[in-house]
This record gives sequence, C-alpha cells and structure tokens, in this order.
Amino acid sequence: MFIQILVGSCLMLLSILVAGISFWLMEVMLRRVGPWFMREPHQPKLMFALALAAIWSLWLVTAGVWIWGIAFRLMGLFPDMEQAVYFALVSFTTLGYGDVLLPKQWQLLGGMAAANGMLNFGLLIAVLVDALRHVRIGQIEARQRQHPRAARVDALTSGGRPDKSDAGSL
Repeated sequence: MFIQILVGSCLMLLSILVAGISFWLMEVMLRRVGPWFMREPHQPKLMFALALAAIWSLWLVTAGVWIWGIAFRLMGLFPDMEQAVYFALVSFTTLGYGDVLLPKQWQLLGGMAAANGMLNFGLLIAVLVDALRHVRIGQIEARQRQHPRAARVDALTSGGRPDKSDAGSL
C-alpha cells in the first residue's frame, strides 16, 4: 500500500509540475500578446483567446493522461499502451467504466489518478477563468481610454457600477 501511495504521489506531483510549467508558459505568452488583445476589435480576439484556451485545456488533460498511461505501461500493469492510456483517461476523467481494471495489488492507483484528474480540472478551470477575465478587463480598460464615453456602456454591462472618473458625467 505504501508503494502505491508513493508511486501515485510522484505521478500526481509530475502531473501538477507539467501543469504548473504550462500555466507559466501561458502567462508568458499572454504578456507578449497582451497589447494585441487590447486593440480593437475585441470580440473576435476574445473568441480567439477562448479557442486557444480550449486547445490548451485539451493538451493539458492529454499530458496528464499520458503521464499516468506511460507509468502504468512501464510498470507492466497493462499488456499494451492502448489499455494503459484508456484506463488512465477513464480514471482521470472519473468516468470509471470498470471494463479495464488494475491488478488488485495496484488498485489504489486508480483512485489516485481520479483525484489527480479532479485536481487538474479544478486548477485548469481556475486559471482559464482568470486568464479570460484578465484579457476582458484589459480590453474594457483599453476601450475606456480610447473612448471615454464607453465607460457608461461598460458600467451598464458590468452590473451598473460606473467608473469613479465617469461618475460626474452620469
């Protein structure tokens, strides 16, 4: 049991390390393309950012699944790579079909893969929402600098909270 926990913990840490490096690279990329995102037109660029975020999300999940699948295969727990990756994907996404199982002495790893998947999905959603929010806020601020009257429209779309600098003109 302790060996399973050690192996599972190492795989979780590796998966989280890959996600952390990926988050860092995404932040570097956003800093470089940030000025482009802030120029008008905003909506097509926001949709582009959303599409890139979706592709990045799929890559991150795929990387986590492959980390677990390769480990399962290297440990000889499955006869071929396809079954190892399939089991990793089913565990990572917590689907749990039960048609492919780990050997009894390694079953604890299935639960750890599922926990890793839930953790990665939670981190992924948090980072994506924050990144898209950051882009959108930057776009709104850039628009307000270019078009001072746009502050009133933005105040209406952001819950009716006008910008302090625009409060006197309302």
